[in-house]
Amino acid sequence: MLFPAFNVPRQGFDFKPQLEHRGREVTLMLQRKVVEVSVAEYELAHRCLYALKSARKDILLPSYVARWTSSSTVPRITTHYTIHPRDKDKRWEGMSMERFAEEADVVIVGGGPAGLSAAIRLKQLASEHGKEVRVCLVEKAAQLGAHILSGACLEPRALEELFPDWKERGAPLHTTVTEDKFGILTKNSRIPVPILPGLPMTNHGNYIVRLGHFVTWLGEQAEALGVEVYPGYAAAEVLFHEDGSVKGIATNDVGIQKDGAPKVSTTFERGLELHAKVTVFAEGCHGHLAKQLYNHYNLRNNCQPQTYGIGLKELWLIDEKKWKAGKVEHTVGWPLDRHTYGGSFLYHLNEGEPLVALGFVVGLDYQNPYLSPFKEFQRWKHHPSVQPTLEGGKRIAYGARALNEGGFQSIPQLTFPGGLLIGCSPGFMNVPKIKGLNVPEYEDNLKKSWVWKELYAVRNIRPSCHGILGVYGGMIYTGIFYWIFRGMEPWTLKHPGADALQLKPAKDCTPIEYPKPDGKISFDLLSSVALSGTNHEHDQPAHLTLKDDSVPVNRNLAIFDGPEQRFCPAGVYEYVPVETGEGLRLQINAQNCVHCKTCDIKDPSQNINWVVPEGGGGPAYNGL
Repeated sequence: MLFPAFNVPRQGFDFKPQLEHRGREVTLMLQRKVVEVSVAEYELAHRCLYALKSARKDILLPSYVARWTSSSTVPRITTHYTIHPRDKDKRWEGMSMERFAEEADVVIVGGGPAGLSAAIRLKQLASEHGKEVRVCLVEKAAQLGAHILSGACLEPRALEELFPDWKERGAPLHTTVTEDKFGILTKNSRIPVPILPGLPMTNHGNYIVRLGHFVTWLGEQAEALGVEVYPGYAAAEVLFHEDGSVKGIATNDVGIQKDGAPKVSTTFERGLELHAKVTVFAEGCHGHLAKQLYNHYNLRNNCQPQTYGIGLKELWLIDEKKWKAGKVEHTVGWPLDRHTYGGSFLYHLNEGEPLVALGFVVGLDYQNPYLSPFKEFQRWKHHPSVQPTLEGGKRIAYGARALNEGGFQSIPQLTFPGGLLIGCSPGFMNVPKIKGLNVPEYEDNLKKSWVWKELYAVRNIRPSCHGILGVYGGMIYTGIFYWIFRGMEPWTLKHPGADALQLKPAKDCTPIEYPKPDGKISFDLLSSVALSGTNHEHDQPAHLTLKDDSVPVNRNLAIFDGPEQRFCPAGVYEYVPVETGEGLRLQINAQNCVHCKTCDIKDPSQNINWVVPEGGGGPAYNGL
């Protein structure tokens, strides 16, 4: 068995160490030198790099390899208390760690469409039954809607169930879909594809919305019903009763220095505990508390791994002559190859000015570590069918967000002692429709609802894209088995596995040469992040935590050429020279983070754990 080759730069000559596994021995071949070592020391999970490090005493590595691996002391990157507990840190001795506690009937984590709709429905039901129920909702964004990003085409069925009089209440649904187009892009042309009646891509009767504004409106309705809404409070911890059931949540502490020490006794403040009879987790895609609950209660034992995409979005003001309110366009194809799931959207809004919302989605099960979703998005805008719409226009907003794509197969157990999962957190998104704006209430009722039937009907569309024809095979499958049989085929296809496991080593892939941005249609990353309004308190521990600070250089950079530099849509991760000696180190620019969670999902080593920063930090989207 031949281990994967260690990928390093080849500055002028060929250096390609390999490991060969023969029974109980491992042979390390390095420029005519052969070293026999125990196989127990070289597990396949650590790949070739770890073997090189362990055999370092017997081998003289060339200097250009040493710059990746020679540092004897790994610089500390992570200072967060979830990795370095405070009870082992002398700087915390004598600090009061008591927290104030509040009692409620229901606590909801997350102020998105699902969390707010659940809060509203609870208060409606309480009123109908003449009961007083205290419902508290915490949201990490400074304002409701500030962390919300979606396309978005909204199907109003769930809204009509929640508020039959939503029009009279002034819901910000201003743009009815008037034209629906779908196409396949090649490098220089667009092939139109008819949208047959009944296909999930159909948007007839839907509305193009700025979801952040819709969420703000939902918040107003919730507060009018008596829901206690607390923006700027990030839920950082799940609390448990002694019997193992969920007791509630605790919000994040404030007043902690970047190095993990308390600032001063008068500045440090413990978070608030919120105890409840029922805690509802509506954190959105890949919630960090939901991750803990999956492990604590084994909620994912009977489902497939969740799979994800990353959606990048911009808002543009364009020439009024090119604007057609209500027009919806979706495409697949270029610039992605057929084995990389993804596509684009371009929506013409009716907001009193010629606005268009455009975006690009890339499935995070892609294989080439050199792929950059952000740069694919920028390149797509130069397609001959897209660029003319944007020429002469002005980009006014940018953002990015991960989205669930696993569908029916990836839905975990939803209820557990003391709590439940709702909305995008467990994965309620209809991928072919690119819609997730509905709110299931309880597991038993959910399985009898139209939501469950709809998710079941489209369950095979996303995994059908993994065949030899890729995305185009998925389109053929959809045309046959969904349009004709409405998803009633007697089988359920499987996803290939977790997205983090799909990357190939860099040595097996071709680097992608992306064109430079022109500053008119396409743009660089940092100027894009500036349009997101992202801001964090600088003097706090980075909320992008590493379980092991040595892994980024020793594995991700060595084997995959540092993919976090490319899959992050905000420039959070970069490899920079070490201050002394030779080599590179990972630098985390946590203040750039737009809270998309892509790093937590796609990191091939699963070494990154995204946790909440101080409440109120993050992007400040205005109607994305």
